[in-house]
Amino acid sequence: MTPVTIIIALLAFGLLIFVHELGHFLAAKLGGIQVNEFALGMGPKLISFVRGETRYSLRLFPIGGFCAMEGADEESDNPRAFNKVRLYKRVLAIAAGSAMNLLLGFLLLVILSASSNLIPTNQIGRFHEGATSSQWLMEGDAITRINGSRVRTPNDILYQFSRARYGTLNMEVIRDGERIQLEGVTFQMREVDGVSFLIWDFIFVGVPRTPGNVIANAANWTVTVIRMVWGSLMDLVTGRYGFNQISGPIGVTSVIGDAVASGANAWEGFVNLLYIVSIITVNLGVFNLLPFPALDGGRLIFLGIEAVRRKPAPLKFEAAVNAAGLILLIGLIIVVTVNDVFRLF
Repeated sequence: MTPVTIIIALLAFGLLIFVHELGHFLAAKLGGIQVNEFALGMGPKLISFVRGETRYSLRLFPIGGFCAMEGADEESDNPRAFNKVRLYKRVLAIAAGSAMNLLLGFLLLVILSASSNLIPTNQIGRFHEGATSSQWLMEGDAITRINGSRVRTPNDILYQFSRARYGTLNMEVIRDGERIQLEGVTFQMREVDGVSFLIWDFIFVGVPRTPGNVIANAANWTVTVIRMVWGSLMDLVTGRYGFNQISGPIGVTSVIGDAVASGANAWEGFVNLLYIVSIITVNLGVFNLLPFPALDGGRLIFLGIEAVRRKPAPLKFEAAVNAAGLILLIGLIIVVTVNDVFRLF
């Protein structure tokens, strides 16, 4: 990567963290919760100033950030403390970070959809020369399911192709108004760096852009990315993917920089940047909602328990659980970062 792409990558990564923490910040402020500090980065302060009741900080290490709410991690008698406001306000303050990441992903995909000449559909327009799937599929077929999973856009199809271990797929199509089940549709496979994947051997019909289909395509695309993230997490748990395929801040920055550099021109680099950032911001939003201590999802679990029990869990117990989770996360970040560094060389 060049110095320019590194700077762009760091700025893009910083934007994702900023948007996430801004969600917490705005929801807390709107809910009347006192915010003691809003920080980008971790470690020693580089820039710090106070406006009203909140300190705003830029810190040395660009690997995260935080929105420190009064009473979120310790007892407080402040009537505007996190632990004193109504439950739904606390839920919104915690969930808003991930919601902002998902919203950013959707908006970026709206931009990408609007920049396309045509909006792709799930209907086959024509086949490439030598296509093998044309023995089962026909021009005009609208693909609705692959291996039992619903298909809304070509991005859903691309995701199912990426998960296929073999050269055949079970597909459902609508042909001349009739829903047809096709078993064992065969595609050619290609191997790159030891990884095999199916070759897409047809082209989809595109329709002219309208505000409606741009937004609909971006919404369906966002849902597809969310499914990809959850599927990847499940694949990691089940052992489909190895631990060494996880990326941390350095790996993410590298991917962003490579996306910018891979464009044939500045516009292609910009489009690649938007696409990669949209994937990563949705990933960040989904990951933070996992029910793991120290993540937003872990805190939401405690709030859910409080809603059922009608009283909060002891703050010392919650703090201890979150501290243990944080230690595990820091350990994971260190291991993944070391792995990222080795992959760079």
